[in-house]
Amino acid sequence: MKTIFTNGCFDILHRGHVELLKFCSTHGKVVVGLNSDKSIKSIKGKSRPLNNQADRELLLRSIKYVDDVVIFNEDTPITLIKTIKPDIIVKGGDYSIDDVIGNDICEVIIFNYIDGYSTTKIIQNIGDR
Repeated sequence: MKTIFTNGCFDILHRGHVELLKFCSTHGKVVVGLNSDKSIKSIKGKSRPLNNQADRELLLRSIKYVDDVVIFNEDTPITLIKTIKPDIIVKGGDYSIDDVIGNDICEVIIFNYIDGYSTTKIIQNIGDR
């Protein structure tokens, strides 16, 4: 069975995340690289994450499409990708293959982005209410 890798913050879990993970599961065993609280703060700023890494990990592990979750502290998952050696990396449609970290290590598949579903957009919508 192939190992499929995807990664992200998964700060506010939403339908777009679940659809991505479901898509990944159609290709093999799904390993999710989860940004640690420290790495999210480095990437997205001091106000994030909204949910701590233990809670985000628990939610991801509860999804039937996920086989394993590995937390990483760096800004990118390159060290984790080199360790796991996945057969395929899957990223959301807001990426191009050339921009995906690890595209020189294995095959990359871009999952079509589902319009209207993003953590940033959810946070903005809450703020607008």
